[in-house]
Amino acid sequence: MKPGLSLRVSQHLSLTPQLQQSIRLLQLSTLELSQEVEQMLDENPFLERTAEEAPREEFGLEAADTPAQADDYSADDAMYSGAAGASSTSAEGQNDAETPSASADEPDWSGDGTVEMAPNDAEWGGDAPARNRNDSDGDEADATELARSHESLTSFLHRQALALRLSEIDRAALRFLIESLNDDGYLEEPLEELATGLAGEGNLEQIDELVHRFTVAQRLLQSLEPVGVGARNLAECLTLQLTALAADEDSAIDPDTVQTALRICQQPLEMLARRDIRRLTQLCGDGEERTRAAMALIARLEPRPGRRFADVERNIIVPDVIVRKAGRANGRDGQHNFIVQLNPDVMPRLRVHDIYAGALRGHKGGEGHQGMQQRLQEARWFIKNIQQRFDTILRVSRAIVERQKNFFTHGELAMRPLVLRDIADELGLHESTISRVTTAKYMATPIGTYELKYFFGSGLGTETGGNASSTAVRALIKQFVAAENPAKPLSDSQIAEMLKEQGIECARRTVAKYREALKIAPANLRKAL
Repeated sequence: MKPGLSLRVSQHLSLTPQLQQSIRLLQLSTLELSQEVEQMLDENPFLERTAEEAPREEFGLEAADTPAQADDYSADDAMYSGAAGASSTSAEGQNDAETPSASADEPDWSGDGTVEMAPNDAEWGGDAPARNRNDSDGDEADATELARSHESLTSFLHRQALALRLSEIDRAALRFLIESLNDDGYLEEPLEELATGLAGEGNLEQIDELVHRFTVAQRLLQSLEPVGVGARNLAECLTLQLTALAADEDSAIDPDTVQTALRICQQPLEMLARRDIRRLTQLCGDGEERTRAAMALIARLEPRPGRRFADVERNIIVPDVIVRKAGRANGRDGQHNFIVQLNPDVMPRLRVHDIYAGALRGHKGGEGHQGMQQRLQEARWFIKNIQQRFDTILRVSRAIVERQKNFFTHGELAMRPLVLRDIADELGLHESTISRVTTAKYMATPIGTYELKYFFGSGLGTETGGNASSTAVRALIKQFVAAENPAKPLSDSQIAEMLKEQGIECARRTVAKYREALKIAPANLRKAL
């Protein structure tokens, strides 16, 4: 080959730090965004949180501080919107000649050479009203406050332990075991391991002493409420509850049935799970009728004693969007109109520190001046990108609500098939953007709180040539199972036939998949005793 020169024209996409930050902020959950905001407040002196002031009308797309909003957050989005080029330009008027291509490791937040107050330097988030926690109507209790007032299992047990007359060492041993329980109220670690962890592996004499103390403390722990707490496994938990029933003289349960139930708990629990009545009858030496009654008694026991003391606060979901009914239902189709708003509690109220920005404006140029100017530009872009994030969430949520009005009016059975492309085409975004928006973002509605992804589902063919949402099909399966004869539960094939009678083509294996997703046991395990 002869060496030669050739000229080739090509296009490539270069993501600016601003666009990279937009993509990252869009896919963050509410908690992750809050952590990101706190970190930025610590690192950037030009960024500050505003005090809660009088709320503005309503936050929405009109609150955008630039004429053209950059809705495309991914490289794919940029290509679909015709934004591919040698480099991306920013909304602040940067040009490619002045701004070199920046890498993700070294973000370039350089501005246009000015330090004047930009339109987006003003307070953002001021339209998020402060919620009055002392509303006179008292209809809506704050979930976080309720959670904090919820007593934990350990606190409940410690309070009972105070009423016991114990020596200091026994009280300390009991306290240690209480703190070692898991959320369900089980003592998972063996006493020997707990003792070894305290005394060290080489100190055998002290380990033996601790095991003795822990054995006594475990008996005390298992005598406390709720019954079954402190058990090492499920069989022991059920045995503790049955023993308490046997000792209750006022109990209306047949004592012989309780004794049979105790003998069943001594057998491998796999047989109880399989409802192997014939085998259990042989092993326990009781009649089949009494074995059935004992199994029914065991089914009424609590396998997780700590269930009602679960940490409610840890399971709280803070919605990003709130949906409310507006006015009365439409007389023709019974549908309501809905108002979709962002949750003011999750919107950070940020602004550029005007005093620092003003001081920078009057400062003479220099290397330090250029660095501070970049920090100022970084603060401006952070506020703008957060605003764009909420704008996009609001747009997507409104599109979802508009398409799923039947769901909000009539429930799961009225859910329509919906895929990411439907919303993407409607809003002029890419599917990857819709995927980011709907992941770990939640919507509070009049009928419950749902992740935005919940409203998307594939469609199953119907006899009329239309589609039925997979969510609606799951709701039908749930209804069929709830109405079935407990003595003759419906098999997956029977459910598939019932769906076919409703005009929905659904294979048996698809029914099985939906049933498992709904955590419904197979027919042989649903059969009543």
